[in-house]
Amino acid sequence: MLTPLLMLGVYTLVFRHVMRVRWHGVDEGNLAFALRIYAGLAVFGFFAECVNRAPNLVLEQPHLVKKVVFPLEIMPWVNAASASVGLAVSALLLVGLALLSGHGLPVTALALPLVWLPLLPLVLGLGWFLAGVGTYVRDVGQVLGMVVAALMFLSPIFFPVEALPEAVRPWLLLNPLAWVMTGTREVLLQGRWPDWQALAVLLAACTTVAAVGAAFFHKVRTGFSDVV
Repeated sequence: MLTPLLMLGVYTLVFRHVMRVRWHGVDEGNLAFALRIYAGLAVFGFFAECVNRAPNLVLEQPHLVKKVVFPLEIMPWVNAASASVGLAVSALLLVGLALLSGHGLPVTALALPLVWLPLLPLVLGLGWFLAGVGTYVRDVGQVLGMVVAALMFLSPIFFPVEALPEAVRPWLLLNPLAWVMTGTREVLLQGRWPDWQALAVLLAACTTVAAVGAAFFHKVRTGFSDVV
């Protein structure tokens, strides 16, 4: 709990008081501004933890590859389950801070698990793919760290999608995290139900990523014992 709260405090201090940033189209107090940022940080933190660890999932457990008959396919599941603990803590903090803000918690907050649901097949698919690639190409983790760091500022964490020019918005919405972050703010802070059609499309796309990642992992796992 301390790590996300510390990050939230630092970002709020820098963006709100040092850089004098205001949320696009809204003039709110410090707590409301912090909530909007934290809604994006919670989603990104879960995604980043799963993805950054993925390339080393097989390399960190060589005994499971060489000496034991073990279903290696469950490693991304374990990785996602571990990261989901932090996501659950973030959800509790978001709900608690929303209640402290004085505006109460809208009934649409019940849809938050559904808004976050596409994250699971997304991180599983990327986990299988990156675990397979990372076992053969050891440097992929270093490149991935830079990509994830860049993705943090290319996702609507510190700004809403509406702050961008209309010509740029469709490109940002190709990022699945943008949909989840926007939906999180809608159901928790704005009292709006998510766009169910868009959510269904996103879930289908992320499920496709999971299926492709699983197929790739199954294909390349036969050579793990030779390179680990």
